[in-house]
Parts: sequence; C-alpha cells; structure tokens
Amino acid sequence: MTSPLDIPAILLVLATLFGTLNYWFIKLPHTIGLMLVALVASLSVVALDLIFPSLEMSTLVYRFLENIDFNVTLMQGMLSFLLFAGSLHVDLDQLLKNKWTILAFASIGVVLSSVVIGGGFWLISGAIGLSLPFLICLLLGVMVSPTDPVAVLGVLKTLKVPAPLKAKIAGESLFNDGVAVVLFSVLASLAFGNIGEESTEAGFQLTSAIWLLIKETVGGLVLGLISGLSAFWLLRQIDDYVLEVLITLALVTGAYSIALHLHLSGPIAMVIAGLLIGNQGTSLAMSESTRLHVETFWELIDEILNSILFLLIGLKIIFLLKHASYGISYPLLISLFVAITLLSIIARYLAIALPVKIRSLISEVNPGTVPILTWAGIRGGVSVALALSLPNSPESILLLFVTYLVVLFSVTVQGLTIENVIKYYYP
Repeated sequence: MTSPLDIPAILLVLATLFGTLNYWFIKLPHTIGLMLVALVASLSVVALDLIFPSLEMSTLVYRFLENIDFNVTLMQGMLSFLLFAGSLHVDLDQLLKNKWTILAFASIGVVLSSVVIGGGFWLISGAIGLSLPFLICLLLGVMVSPTDPVAVLGVLKTLKVPAPLKAKIAGESLFNDGVAVVLFSVLASLAFGNIGEESTEAGFQLTSAIWLLIKETVGGLVLGLISGLSAFWLLRQIDDYVLEVLITLALVTGAYSIALHLHLSGPIAMVIAGLLIGNQGTSLAMSESTRLHVETFWELIDEILNSILFLLIGLKIIFLLKHASYGISYPLLISLFVAITLLSIIARYLAIALPVKIRSLISEVNPGTVPILTWAGIRGGVSVALALSLPNSPESILLLFVTYLVVLFSVTVQGLTIENVIKYYYP
C-alpha cells in the first residue's frame, strides 16, 4: 500500500542523490546537472531492461511516474511558489522603466513566436505526410514559446548584466509564462471544444475565447494587486518573522487557489504579488531581521522545488518511451525535433528583434540586447506541463515528444552557454 509520504520521500531522496553526484563529479549548475543525471539514470534503466527483460525496472519507474500528475503538480502547485519566489528579487523600478519593452516581449513576442513555430510545424508536418490541423500545430507554438523564469533568473544571480537589460530578461521570463498559459487555455478550448459548447459556430467560439483571454489576464492582475496589498497591510501591523513568513505563504497558496477557482491567471497574480512584496513589502513593512528570514525562506523553497521539477523532467523520458510517437519512426521524429528546434530559435529571434527595433527608433538600445534575449529564451517545465495537459490522442503524444525534446535542448545547450553569450557582450 502506497503511503502519501512515499512520492515526496522518493523524489527528495533521488534529488539528493543525483544532486550529490553532480556536485562531486559533473559540476554543472545544480538544476541542469540534476536533470541530466536523472535523464542518464532513466535511459540506463531502459537499457538494462533491453539487456535483462526479466528485471522490468522501467515498468516500475513508469508506474511510479504514473502516480504523479506532472501538469497538476506544476501548474496547480509548484508554479505558484516558483513565480512568487522569482518575483521577490526583481527590481520594480527598472521593471517600470522598461515596462513597454517587457510588455511587447510578453505579448506581441509570445504571439509572434507561437504563430511562426505553429505555422512552420504545420508546413513541416504536411511535407512529411502527417497532415496535422493548423490549430494543433499552433498549440505547439504556444507550448514552446514561453521562456522558463527559473533557469533565466538562476543565471542572472551570478552574472554582471546592466540593470535595464536584466530587468527586460527577468520581466519577460516572469510575465510571458502567464500570457502563454492564458493563450494555451484559449487555443486548447477552441481545439477540443471546451468553450462555446452551447453553439458550434466558430464566431461564438472566437468571442468566448477573447472573453476568456481578457478575463484571465486582467482578473489575474487585479487579484495579484488585491492579495498583495492585503498581505502588505498585514505585514506592516506585525513584527514577528515567523508570522510574517506565514503571511507570505498564505498569500501564495490562498491567492493561487482563488485564481484556480475563479478561472483567472494564477501565474500573473503570483508575479504581481511577488513584485509588490519583494519591493515595497521588504522595504516598508518588514524589519531587517524579518526581511532576511523571508528572503532566505523563499530562496530555499525556490531551490528545493527547482530540484524536484528538473528531476521530474529528467525522469519523464521513461514515460514518453512507453508511448507511441504518432506512428512515425524515431529517426523521423529526431529530424522533426531538429527542424522545430531551429524554428523555435528563429521565432525567438524575430519575437525579440521586432520590439527592440521599434524601441530603437525612440531611444538607444544596448548592442547585446537581441542576441542575449534570443539565447536567454530557455524553455522549461511549463512547456512540458502544458503538453501533458492535452487530452489523450495520437496528436497530443507527438506534441509531447517534440516539446520534451525542445526543452531538453533548451535547458542543456542554451542553459549551459547563455553565460558565455552574456560575458561576450558584457565582459
């Protein structure tokens, strides 16, 4: 009989073991190293099963992973803590100074990237005989367009980057997750008929989709402001670091739960609340002792949850290998992955270059802005979670395969080289 403690216990033990192996031998950044060790361990289990079929080790791991709903675990649990923790250390003044550029990256940029990737995937899939619907291809574009704030913010902690550029990178990585999640919910609803059920007319569905987009985005922003201001008021009335840490914890869990029930954007609410508490709350509502305890607490939460998240991404390869890949061969699947990876980089470049070009007409832009922001577009757990939330079908399995491979490339190649790109422009 499985105990409720079994899953977190196993994950924490594996995260500790794999993290230690990385620390001793591989010496990569913690989360990236942890994911790669987990990936190698997963593939080793599969290889052992091929050599010794009677062991059935991959079956045991697969059954364990089946008990973990990755989408629910991340999107309805971990993401709220990760986004709030990441927002606490973002400079609000710099964010406001660069608000229009960040807004363009997180809105126009995400839409443009989604259309380029989705349209390219539609053409490529048609050329190799898959004939996927355009809306399904567009879903892939939305899934692999958002950057991962966890990986990006982790890199920024250790590098010297000009404050305006740092604000653009951090702000975009925090807000485009929320925008992408909202766009995904709209497109998934249109593709699988979850909205507009009273009518099959496309016009009605489109109207419902636009309303859903506005409701989730604006509602999440308002919820983040109200909950953040409420927590700020409480923090000003109290000088007890244990209780004040508890207030921030209640803010995250309570506001995100409300967002889920009201169908508002929880990610956007968390970013707004985190920015408010991290800038105004720590300076105007906390003593120095409380500030240190709050920041230390959320930094630890951030690191622990990141470890679990990247561990799960590494282990998930066994889950994928147990499924068919839309009936196409693995060589063809890898070719498709290479094409989509190149397409995603091109789309990312266009999504950054266009807003920056418009901005350069008004004021001077740092020379490294476009290449740095392009390569800093690291995909992560949110992309995988969105892919896993699709209804079970051959098309969704194919999208999951491609998304997963793009995330692996992005985290390993871009995540390990973004530091060199930044240092090239800002030595």
